[in-house]
Formats: sequence, C-alpha cells, structure tokens
Amino acid sequence: MTTTSHRSAEEIGRTPQGPREVPPLATLRPAADLSHVDTVLAGGLRVLAVHKPAVPMVEVRLSIPFAGDDPLHAATAEVLAETLLTGTRRRDRVGIDTDLALIGGDVGTMVNPEHLTISGSALAEKLPQLLDVLADVLTEASYSDGEVNREADRISERLAVARTQPRVIAREALQRRRYGTHPYTREMPLAEDVAAVVPEAVRSLHVAAVLPGGSTLVVVGDVAPDVVLSEVERVLGGWAREGRARTLPELPDLDPADVVLVDRPGAVQSQIRLSAQAVPRTDPRYPALQLANLAYGGYFSSRLVENIREDKGYTYGAHSGFEFTGDKATLQVDADTASDVTAAALLETRYELSRLGLVPPTDDEVDSVRQYAVGTLLIASSSQAGLASQLAALCAVGLGVDWLVEHPRRLAAVTTEDVAQAALDFFAPHRFTGVVVGDAELLAPKLTALGGVVPEGAGRP
Repeated sequence: MTTTSHRSAEEIGRTPQGPREVPPLATLRPAADLSHVDTVLAGGLRVLAVHKPAVPMVEVRLSIPFAGDDPLHAATAEVLAETLLTGTRRRDRVGIDTDLALIGGDVGTMVNPEHLTISGSALAEKLPQLLDVLADVLTEASYSDGEVNREADRISERLAVARTQPRVIAREALQRRRYGTHPYTREMPLAEDVAAVVPEAVRSLHVAAVLPGGSTLVVVGDVAPDVVLSEVERVLGGWAREGRARTLPELPDLDPADVVLVDRPGAVQSQIRLSAQAVPRTDPRYPALQLANLAYGGYFSSRLVENIREDKGYTYGAHSGFEFTGDKATLQVDADTASDVTAAALLETRYELSRLGLVPPTDDEVDSVRQYAVGTLLIASSSQAGLASQLAALCAVGLGVDWLVEHPRRLAAVTTEDVAQAALDFFAPHRFTGVVVGDAELLAPKLTALGGVVPEGAGRP
C-alpha cells in the first residue's frame, strides 16, 4: 500500500529543472593478468593450470572428446557418464563419496555428442587427493553389472519424461532441421536404446574412448601452476593409452531454408527456434558480431525483448546467442509464445532481424552492449568455478588464457560501423532456418500466410 510520501518512478527520474540526467557509463576495466602454465604432457593430455587465490579452493575440469558413430554410442556414453563414479577396483561408491567428503570435495560428470566432462572441486591443499580419485576412476572404473543395470533403468525413465517436454521437442526438431543425421544431433539417446545397454559395452567404451590424447585438464584455484603440473604428472602418469580421443566430424555450414512447422497437437504454446551460420571466436569479425547479437536479443534490454516481450507481451522471454561446435559457430534465436500470437511473434522476430541491418545500433547502443559484454565476461571469470568452466570451453576449440585476457581489448576496439556491418552480414532474415513447434492445425493458416514456413516433411530433411 502506497502513501503520499512515496514517489513514482517517473517522479524519481525528474527534477524541477527537467529529467534527471543518467550518469555516464564507467570506464572499462582491463582483465587481471592470470599466472598460468599451459602445456601438453607426453601422453597427449593438455594441462592448463591457473593461479586464482580468491578462496582456498581448487576447481578441476577434465574434457575428453567423446564422439562415436555407433547407433548405440549416445546411449552407452550416457550410462558410462552416470556410472563412472560408482566404483573402482580400489573404492566402491561409498568409498569414493567418503574420500571426497574428507577433502571438502565434489566430482560430477556430464556427456554430450562432443565431450565427456568431469568436473570437481576441493580444498586447495587437498588437490593431490582429488587428483588421486580422478586417476582412479579414469584407470580403474569397474562398472559393475548391478550399478550399470540400475542406472540404465533410471536414465530410461528420465529420458521418457524429458521427451515430452516442449523445449526438448523443439531442440531435437531444430537439430534435425539443421544437420539431418549428423552425430551432433544425438544429444539425447532414446530410452529404449539406454535400456538395451549392457555392462560389457560400457566397459569396452571406457577402454576405447576415455583417452588422454586430445583431452584437456583445467585446474584453477589457490595453487601454484608449477606445483599443479608436477602433481598432475605424478598422479595421472598411469593414465597412458595409445591413440587419441575421438572428435566429431566437422559440421557442415548451415544453409538458409524455410522454417519447418512441427506438429504438437493440442499445444497451447509454441516454440520458435531460428538459427544461422556465424563465425567462431577466432574470426576477426567475432567481437563486432558479439555486440550486434547483444543489441538484437542477447540481453534483457535488447531490441527483440523490448519488442515482443515489453511492448507486445507475446512472450515471457526471448533470447539470441551463439552455439560453438568444433571450429564452427551458429546464431540461435528462441522464444516461447501463446499459440494465438505465434505468427505475429515470428513476424516481429524477423522484423527485428531486418531492422538490425537497416537501422543499425547507435553509438549509445553499442556503448551499452560493450559495457555489458565486458562486465559479464569479468563477472563470469571472477570466481574459480566460473573461470575454470570458461577456460574449459575455450580449450575445447584450441584457445586459452590469452584469448580470455585479450577479449575485452578486442571489444573495446569495435566501432559502431563494425557492428553495423556485422548486423548487415549476419542478421538478414533470409540467412536463417529453424522450426516452430506447436499445434499445426491452429498455426498453419497464419504461418502459411506469413510465408517462409513449411510443414514438417517438406523441403530438405
């Protein structure tokens, strides 16, 4: 309940002389230098150790390329990731959990079509013990029959539920539209494939694919980089196998095409997903493209959000961003809308794509998104966990600390004209393809009238 003593936002923003002046943006701060060691061991494992003494902890990220052509690879990899920490010849599941608890530690796994990732943390002085647990599961994971069968059943149930979710349906439809049957599209295995996974297949995959050659270990924390390197060489010396971890086949460039209408009968909401080819972080045009993306839909004050959320109320949230895969990158645009405004939301989304090139961001817009880009980069790398995750993503494409430290300077050098050119080159609506997932009976008449939308099954696979 308000009283006469409370001032409205409009009153707060004004003075007797007129509108209150907005303070200028602060000066960009340079990123801090990061003491580090970046080297490749004899077995092919790249080790990046960074000294960041914010708190007496250490963060570890191990990324192993984990591609495969076998139709059951995705299912077997999913079970492997879920059972990697369930026991070794030296420790059972309880033993692993106990040893981690004694060092204030935690370890988790995740797998996707590109990588198997093992993430961990512990007290900095207990890094040797954390590495010992890591070495144990890398070289001696047992994958007992009981653990594998139990996890396979649990994963199958989880996947069956996940595949009913609109966002999952939309993601899989977009992947099919973009890349057909490429292994990259197998982000989520079929529940029946997981149910068919046997323990011997998991053990065989570990031997064949959990390899140091081509993998990357990132260690960030209150530790001396040279000491980290010595400990890694000492503790992980036994993880030595011939061959290199397998990477995904290169993705094809994304060709422009009509948007596909994917039927989800009875849906009261629709998912709009658009995508176009972009450039990777190493391309000289990337900093300008990053700022153009922010202006379009990359943060809450962007043009797309202002249009279809704030002004028209078509969606609770709209977003655009990048997806980096190997040496390739794509732009993504996504929004979830009510069925009755889906066509209008797609129209406005395309309109903002066109407007970005034809009415490019102003100097003020560019300054704002530049501040946001640098600020979020510094915030994301201010914690040990955030820095470790950022560096792990960069290492996956052959980059490292130098790229991260230099990127604010690259952003500072981008001109308004550079952003305008990136907007014109990359955001033209005809460059995009994608999907709309929803009730086709309701959506088809308006989307057909809008144009550039075809029913599923039409056009390319």
